[in-house]
This record gives sequence, structure tokens and C-alpha cells, in this order.
Amino acid sequence: MIRCFARINYKEESTIVFMPKYKEYVKKMIDENKDVFAAFKKLHDEYAKDTTNLQRKYNEEGGKVADLIREYEDRLCRNTERGAFNKFSAGLSEKFHAEVKKVFPMIDYIGLIPQEPKDTVQSPAASFSIKKIQL
Repeated sequence: MIRCFARINYKEESTIVFMPKYKEYVKKMIDENKDVFAAFKKLHDEYAKDTTNLQRKYNEEGGKVADLIREYEDRLCRNTERGAFNKFSAGLSEKFHAEVKKVFPMIDYIGLIPQEPKDTVQSPAASFSIKKIQL
């Protein structure tokens, strides 16, 4: 009977964490634009508490952030859209947006039109009329 013994030296190495590409792009997007996202996070948290008064400001600042998100989404999906994996591009985009929503849950509220006070808005029935035809 032959016995083989292997001496293995275990060195402590830094653990390498593999994450999906869409998570890498979200992290990269936030890291490369820290000042923009830090300011938006503060506004985002205030907006979550008071949606009616901050809607216009949230739309203005959120438009810049939405453009950044769109840019990084395009970078992520650019290579998959034209290759053999183009059918996976939509799913990749959805996963990217889901990851962004984990950081900014109210991101979908960018671009909402604030309602006017009810006393100045006419009801649709009051402004709608049909002209009668004279025969």
C-alpha cells in the first residue's frame, strides 16, 4: 500500500468576491459620481417624508441622476444587445434597475407632475360640453 501525503500551505489571501455585472455597474456608477449621488440621497430621503412640497425640486435634481443611470445602463447593455445574447438584454436592464431601487426606492417618482390645489382646478365635467346640432 502506497500512501501519498501532500503538504499544503494555506496562506491567508484576500477573499475575492464575485458579483454579477449589473451589481458591479451600480457600484461603479455610485463610486464614480459620489458627490452627485450623496446630494441626491439626501434629497431622496427628504422627498420620502414630504412628497408634495419637494416634487418640483426632486424632478429637477432627479433628472440629472436619471441621465446618469441611463448612461450606465447603456454601458452595461451595449454589448449584449448586438451579440448572440440580445434576448437577455431586457432582463439585464431590469436587474440593473432593481439594484438601483434597492439604494433609491423612490427613483420611479422622478418626473411626476405635481397636482395643483383643488380649488383652482376645474372638474372635467364642468369644462366638457357637447354642442347640439341644428337640423
